[in-house]
Amino acid sequence: MSQKAPTQAHLQSTEKSSLLRVVTYAGAIIAFLIGSGFATGQEIMQYFTSYGYWGIFGTGLVVLLLITYVSVEFLVVGQAKKFDKPKSIFHYYCGKYLGTFFDFFSILFVFLSFTVMVAGAGAVFQEHYGLSKYIGGVALALAVGVTVWFGLNSLVDVIGKIGPLIVIIAIALGIYGVMSNPGGIAEGNALLPTLDVTQASSNWFMAALSYVGFCMLWLAAFLTALGKTAPSRKEAASGAVTGGVAFSVACMIVALGLLAHISRTAGTEIPMLVLARDVGPVVAGAISVMILAGIYTTAIPLLWTVSSRFYQDKTKKFKYLTIILAAVGTLIGLVLPFSQMVNIVYVINGYVGIILLVMMLITTVLRLTGRRKLDT
Repeated sequence: MSQKAPTQAHLQSTEKSSLLRVVTYAGAIIAFLIGSGFATGQEIMQYFTSYGYWGIFGTGLVVLLLITYVSVEFLVVGQAKKFDKPKSIFHYYCGKYLGTFFDFFSILFVFLSFTVMVAGAGAVFQEHYGLSKYIGGVALALAVGVTVWFGLNSLVDVIGKIGPLIVIIAIALGIYGVMSNPGGIAEGNALLPTLDVTQASSNWFMAALSYVGFCMLWLAAFLTALGKTAPSRKEAASGAVTGGVAFSVACMIVALGLLAHISRTAGTEIPMLVLARDVGPVVAGAISVMILAGIYTTAIPLLWTVSSRFYQDKTKKFKYLTIILAAVGTLIGLVLPFSQMVNIVYVINGYVGIILLVMMLITTVLRLTGRRKLDT
């Protein structure tokens, strides 16, 4: 019996499904990276704005290229290799011994990053709502714990759709910050040396590498597992490029908005709320909800990554460990100020992540020169 040629409607339906998956993968990457640091503006302030023009455009370009590269790598390799355990991605790039180190180190870092999300939620509740930071931290941990309880598929559906919305709102707020005081960008760049603004590194280039380094340790296991679900490498790669570029551009726009108002945004725990309050109290309230949503979307895969390292997704042991980790993370996250947590956890781990970046680049070069194949 001869096979029927696909109809136009079928082709359109297939293309629509493929586009939807690409957007979902991109959204998952964006939502994962937009945690408490980005959504509050604290991360953008320390890694981008604090270095002025060089930080915004220099760091932004480096981050755009490298975040896009590592996102494509993790998703494509995950799609091709279909590892039984996401941790295998570290052995793929780094070999047995260094790979084992990154496996355990990344889990520790990812867990500490979850504690930063808790601290961020606490800071929003305290600085914007005037409530105890403990209420915010505990509420976030409960919401994240319940979501992770239901497994990876449900959380990808959730964060993949929330992420793009948060980026659009953050970009709009950044543009408003620039438009409301365009002359403030040059003034802010000149004023920066006189202000006490916490920086991620001694120079913008090392800050960029550190930024990519800690983002990689977040993304590795999660994108490897996500890539395993991709029907094709083309869809995986397209989603990675879209997500990486959109996130990097958003970072630069928000950084410009913060720089335009640096005299007021510097030294605050939640710089983004400074811009939001300029628009009005209603907008500030909405932005505070957006920030909490950004923290939530990043905290989910962080907690999932740690639990899935030890137990299979959705098993009883996985669920019990998730609740225990959420509780311990809450206790740690509410000890230190949010801005201090960002500077300590992200910066130190970012430098370790640079080593993984070097190993990935070596592997890519070997593949391009034919000395290593992706499917073997």
